[in-house]
Amino acid sequence: MRIDDPGRSWPLLTVDREALEHNVATVAAAVSAAGAEHAPHVKTHMSRSIWARQSAAGAWGATVATPGQLRTVRSWGVRRALLANELVDPRDVAWLRAALDAEGLDAEGLDEAWVYVDSVRGVETLAEGVRGAARPDALGVLVELGVPGGRTGLRTRSEVVDLAAVAARAGLRVVGVAGYEGPVAAGTSAEDLAAVRTWCGDLRAAGAQVADLVDGPVVLSAGGSACADVVLGELTRSDGARVVLRSGAYVTHDHGHYRRADPWTRLGTAALRPAITVWASVLSVPEPGMAICGMGRRDVSFDIDLPVPLRARTTDRDGRLGAAREVDAQVTALNDQHAYLSGPGTRDLTVGDVVAFGISHPCTTLDKHRTGLLTDGDDVVEELSFDL
Repeated sequence: MRIDDPGRSWPLLTVDREALEHNVATVAAAVSAAGAEHAPHVKTHMSRSIWARQSAAGAWGATVATPGQLRTVRSWGVRRALLANELVDPRDVAWLRAALDAEGLDAEGLDEAWVYVDSVRGVETLAEGVRGAARPDALGVLVELGVPGGRTGLRTRSEVVDLAAVAARAGLRVVGVAGYEGPVAAGTSAEDLAAVRTWCGDLRAAGAQVADLVDGPVVLSAGGSACADVVLGELTRSDGARVVLRSGAYVTHDHGHYRRADPWTRLGTAALRPAITVWASVLSVPEPGMAICGMGRRDVSFDIDLPVPLRARTTDRDGRLGAAREVDAQVTALNDQHAYLSGPGTRDLTVGDVVAFGISHPCTTLDKHRTGLLTDGDDVVEELSFDL
């Protein structure tokens, strides 16, 4: 099978198999070499097939962002999961309790799940929901440290310590502290990395202060997709702690945001490779210096950068792709289903050509597609499904 087979149409999302597997292996080795564990954030792709590769590479478990995603990964057979968010709906707590109690009886049960708390109400909801559970210790609580002006999470270390004590008194198993370093840095300048380093120091200190409440090594968990070098370097300084990195976007990398951030080569690893391509037809060449492609906001990410034209290919009368050539053009705007290209290279584009685009921010590209193709060049290796 090929990407231009009859029955397929553009726009089309493909994931390069070699790049994907290189990224999975590279990051798994880097996290292990740092003395940490990896719970990749699967919200990036929500693909059972991609998760299987991450699991085979040694992931401790899967990180998710919502109760719905937790239900989905359970259906994949995930046995350990980290919900990097607050769980405050009693209905979701009841479902999680049932999933944990089903361990050993249900092929889709969970062995262990960790969830965030940042409020007394959240602690009370969890404690009430698991009271009398068959396996209460299968649920672990991570007290979240945030940043002023950021999203969820307590704002000070003292608040983290106080809430951890509340959770322990309520009968919950406190496993450690966690958070997301992204809100403290807009990029990866020296100043940004210094701010992440300071935040990691606060998280490390908070972990030391709650360690007496933890049965076993205290868990320190952070995101790390853009700043993995700083996160791993700082958190692993804590003797005896379990450091769990949640990086997820690494798996496909990209041609924009994560290529610029690139914490992995700062760790001394091989460079990651962009794996996602979105292919789209040239629909119109309405005036000199402009081309319109059939790909828009419903097909590709635009929240950080606009897509990047990589190459163009002419098609024959059967719609088959010809040889690739460079295209000197830029995307200047997107509508729902149209991309505006400008630049000198548009003069070489004709209606019916197909342009391959790189993306910036894989999470908000993959969430626009229910299916994609895993490829070796133009050959289709596997059809991918992306769950909600």
